[in-house]
Order: sequence, then C-alpha cells, then structure tokens
Amino acid sequence: MTITRRDVLLGAAATAALMPLSARAQTSEVVIGLTYPMSGANAQIGVDAQRAYETAADIINKNYDFELPLAKGEGLPGLGGAKIRLVFADHQGDPQKGRAEAERLITQEKVCAILGTYQSAVAVTVSQTCERYQIPFISADNSSPSLHRRGLKYYFRPSPHDEMFSAAMFDFFDALKKKGTKVETLALFHEDTIFGTDSANAQLKLAADRGYKVVADIKYRANSPSLSAEVQQLKAANADVLMPSSYTTDGILLVKTMAELGYKPKAIVAQAAGFSEKALYDAVGDKLEGVITRGSFSLDLAAKRPMVGKINDMFKEKSGKDLNDNTSREFMALIVMADAINRAKSTDGEKIRDALAATAMPAEQTIMPWKSVKFDEMGQNNDADPVLLQYIGGKFVTVSPAQAAVAEPVWPMK
Repeated sequence: MTITRRDVLLGAAATAALMPLSARAQTSEVVIGLTYPMSGANAQIGVDAQRAYETAADIINKNYDFELPLAKGEGLPGLGGAKIRLVFADHQGDPQKGRAEAERLITQEKVCAILGTYQSAVAVTVSQTCERYQIPFISADNSSPSLHRRGLKYYFRPSPHDEMFSAAMFDFFDALKKKGTKVETLALFHEDTIFGTDSANAQLKLAADRGYKVVADIKYRANSPSLSAEVQQLKAANADVLMPSSYTTDGILLVKTMAELGYKPKAIVAQAAGFSEKALYDAVGDKLEGVITRGSFSLDLAAKRPMVGKINDMFKEKSGKDLNDNTSREFMALIVMADAINRAKSTDGEKIRDALAATAMPAEQTIMPWKSVKFDEMGQNNDADPVLLQYIGGKFVTVSPAQAAVAEPVWPMK
C-alpha cells in the first residue's frame, strides 16, 4: 500500500483533532485560572477582581507605552507572542468549593497557573490543590500571615500580609504618640475565619511588644445577622482606637449597629477587607469620615508615576470605580505571573515556579508603593511596603508612612 502525502496530512489532522485544545493552542495562548466569589454575599468582589484581571490582560496582550513588564509589544515574547486567556471560577466563599474549582481548572481547563482568592480560608485549600498538581499559585489578595508558612513550593504572594500591615498601623500609633497624641488603648474586632483570627493574633502580639493595652478582643461569627452584643462590649470598653478585621457585609452591619447604639469611637484603623470597598462607603460612608484603613495601593502615587493614573482610568472604564487595595493587588498578581511565564518560556508548572522564585521587579515597573517584587524561600515578597489611607471628603488620601503621605492625618475622626 502506497502512503500518499494526502494520507500523511489527513493523519496529522486527525491526530491534531484528538489532542486537547490546550496542547494545540499552547503556542498561541496561555490559559490562567482565577477563582473568586462570583456569587453570594461577596459577589461584587469577584466582579471587581474580574475587571482588574481583564485590565492587566489587555495590557499584556496589546501594545501599551507603560513601564510595566510585557506592556510594550503584544503577548508574551518568550512564547512567540502567545496571548493570555483568563478562565474564571466561582468558589462562592466556600473553601471546599474552592478546592473543587481549582481541581477543575487544572484538570479540565488545563490552566498553567491559578490566582485568587480574596478569602484567606479559600486560599488554604486552593493552594494545597495547586501544590498537589505542581501548578503555581499566586495569592493575589489574601493577607493571612500563616499562608506562606506551610512549606508549599508553588505558593507565592507579591503583596503584604497582616503582620506587615499591622506593623504599619503600630508604627503610625508610635508616630502619633511622639507628637503628643493620646493613643493607649485598643479594641480588636475580628471575624472568626483565618483572616480575622490571624489579624487579631498579629495585633495582640504587636500591642504587647509596643506597650499598648488591648481593652477588648472580640471575635464574632462571620456573616452574623446581628452584632448588637458585640458593639455594646466595644462601647463599654471605649478604647482610643477601634481596629476591625471584617469583610464588606460584616463591616456595613458593624457601622450601622454602632450608629443605632450611639457608639462613636475616637478613631477606627481597619484591616482593609470591607473597609477598602466602595460598597461599604456607598452604604455607610456618611458615618465614616476620617476612618483609616491599611492598604497596598495609593492612587496618590499617580503624581509621581503617571502610568498609575492611566491604568486606573482603564480599570475605571471597565468597572466604574477606582482601583483599591484589592483590585490593585489583583492587577499586579497577573503582571507578576505573566512575567514569570514569559521568562520561563514555557507553560510547564515547575519551570514557571522557578521563574517566579527568581523574580526581581523594581518599584517603577509596578503600580504599587513597594520597594520591589522579589520572593523569599517561602514565596513571600517582603518588599511590599504598606500604606495607611484616610477617608476624607469622599476619597482616600495617604497619611502614612511619611515618605508616601500626601496629608496629615485627621485625629480623632469626625
């Protein structure tokens, strides 16, 4: 039997048809998975995250004159100009759903990396699943300090964790005290998942180390229908500073309950989460003039680094809002991951992991007020300097640290 050139071509076409799409498309697209709460109480967080990632993907896939990795030129030059394709999965705020969705993204969608997850409790299960499959995971916006201390090889976090954020808060308190402001007693208020618990533990340790008295340490059930008893305790304690660690719906309920019960703290310094979200300020912003929250991102940086303002405008066109603590970290997470994939010149998990470990991204190639992006042996970036932002006149201004501040803090809050 004579095999013709046509038979060879037909055979090749048939083989190609049987290959997984990801294998055939590998040189033309790089598939990255993202898992977020796209439904339920925190659905808006997922929607905003999607817009942040889409903004970053646009910059990578198209040609922009920004000083960001991969902005100039189209796609990933290390993979022949391959474009980034994003696949979103809804974990609904449930750690076990997160585990299942991560596995689906890896085995069915054939992603080469996963980013997520907003809730730290979900990051625990998603990162463990990625570790099992040797797929790199970037903890884009999870701040629990214990996440990077579990000995995982494929876990990376470019942004700060709550020990770093809390240290920035206590540095701020120390600076106020040096100027003669009375800051002696603290009230901690935190939800009962890993985010709230780790945050409170970090703050308790810092309070003991720095000489502040914790007069209330209140743990409440996340998504609780009532916080009246807890707010009565806070009111009775009457601390100099209230320090909440709460997601958006809990934060709104806290502020509403405080108003109902006549509790007006002298100052609130929040562990971001809900207190960085527009939805909270749309609901109760009139009661929060002067609230301070920690952050990773400062829009004030646009004055020194004009591309920050331009990228914010791109995001705002998609989402109707400015970049915030969460969406800025999500944006940067995709830039960091794409940069590593490009340097790895591969979609192989181990090669991407090694490229991530070798990351050395200077401050001016980010939209953040950080020194740089580089990871220690546990996958944590220790150069991600936090800022403190104060809500004044309907917008956030940077009030600490001194080198990033554009305004003096208003203390006590109005």
